Amino acid sequence: MTEPLLSVTDLRVSFETPNGPFEAVSGVSFDVAPGETVAIVGESGSGKSTIAASINRLLASNGRISSGSIRFGGRELTGLPEREMISLRGAGIGLVPQDPMSNLNPVHTIGAQVLEALEVHGRGRGDAAKRRVIELLELVGIPDAEQRAQQFPHEFSGGMRQRALIAIGLACEPQLLIADEPTSALDVTVQRRVLDTMDELTSRIGTAVVLITHDLALAAERADRALVMYRGELVEVGEARELLERPQHEYTKRLVQAAPSLATTPLIDRTALRDARDASAPGTGQASASVPAPEPLVTVSGVGRKYRRRGARGDDFWAARDVSFAIPAGRTVSIVGESGSGKSTTAKILLGLETASEGSIQIGGRELSSLRGGDLLAVRRRVQPVFQNPFASLDPRFTIERSVSEPLRVHRIGDRASRAERVRELLELVALPATAAERLPHELSGGQRQRVAIARAIALEPELVVLDEAVSALDVLVQSQILDLLVDLQQRLGLSYLFISHDLAVVNMLSHEVHVMQGGRIVESGVPEQIFSHPQHPYTRELIAAIPGAAL
Repeated sequence: MTEPLLSVTDLRVSFETPNGPFEAVSGVSFDVAPGETVAIVGESGSGKSTIAASINRLLASNGRISSGSIRFGGRELTGLPEREMISLRGAGIGLVPQDPMSNLNPVHTIGAQVLEALEVHGRGRGDAAKRRVIELLELVGIPDAEQRAQQFPHEFSGGMRQRALIAIGLACEPQLLIADEPTSALDVTVQRRVLDTMDELTSRIGTAVVLITHDLALAAERADRALVMYRGELVEVGEARELLERPQHEYTKRLVQAAPSLATTPLIDRTALRDARDASAPGTGQASASVPAPEPLVTVSGVGRKYRRRGARGDDFWAARDVSFAIPAGRTVSIVGESGSGKSTTAKILLGLETASEGSIQIGGRELSSLRGGDLLAVRRRVQPVFQNPFASLDPRFTIERSVSEPLRVHRIGDRASRAERVRELLELVALPATAAERLPHELSGGQRQRVAIARAIALEPELVVLDEAVSALDVLVQSQILDLLVDLQQRLGLSYLFISHDLAVVNMLSHEVHVMQGGRIVESGVPEQIFSHPQHPYTRELIAAIPGAAL
């Protein structure tokens, strides 16, 4: 038998906390063969990223490997001097982390950061190294690589930034690549292209891959074997596709059941919508007015937004163009599309964070662009946002009570005592304990932070909540809880949602109407059953085909 490239034996990792030591990984053992792809699957806090950090010896300062063995290429890593680990990281063990904006230096060009990976390990100097940088960027599918190498991370799309991280991770052709949730925040088409690129490059140089993910369907599609982690323990191991189709452990079954697909039963009742559509179909002999639609709360008509390109070209770029749709009261309208399709730009215009270059937006019959001062503030009270990353949108210095009560203070609602009582009501509404009010954001889990963001958004009793990729970075179990919460709040409070997402399965679960955007324009619209069962536009069909596990 081939000697394992990586062998982890009875690994235990603990962290020192104010309440004493906490064991995050408990007696985990597994092997990775040369050229093999092994996925480690589990929810947030299950220990999968801690295992990845342990292999690279990059644990936080309060963490330590308390016992066990990690052997790589026959060398024991747990006691290896830091000087030798530095030479091993990047050269022997590559890393593709989750969040490119946190892991790319904003003040250095992309080319300089790829070059650094080569120079640190003596893999090239001068002009030869610069040529290798261009080759690597071309290999990961970045167009105009020579020009793009001179750009900074903020000038790249999310998908291109992730490709740049793959270029850095594979620059020295390591024997092992650790990919820690490398595509969880990317849309399905970009995710497929990024993973295809990673597969192609690792196959070409014979690199083994440890893929960290919360998506079992993705693991089944991309990995040879899967390891399922739960609360620091390895609860199930097997061939990845077998685990997806025939899970044995109760937790693995919960993961499979919580993962949405286009076949999952929607969380909302769309019967009335289907009746209205059928009644308006030719030859039914019925009037479409038999099922009256709610009055539009928001009407978007021919909206566009253009920007001036920087640099030599200096021409206009339309991020959104001729976008039109309506959001009825109490309904969820979703916009789907890949990065750069214009969906977030449209949301920002509706929130008043961007100004439309053309077109009209009416909220409650009032033209948004004509509002000033108190009138604009009153409309903003009616429309509130929930963004993708709750940790970034919550001030780390503020307690949860201060964050949730902030909109009440801005709009001068109530006194300190009444605002504190309102915060307690809101926390209860989003299923958080009252004790959470005094905690700081870093003391909460990702799902709890997103509940806080939702509580803050509904503090002013808005009519419309704009959710921009609000569940895309959450693991499937937490995501399921947040989706249930959103539907419950909509039914109890009569909320309308504009739901921006790249996850078609999630969109199918809670949408009354869907608009597909490509290149800044809406290319297809309809109810979910129509869009996902009988897509008309080639781009919609491409989105559906790119869903992980769709081909399994």
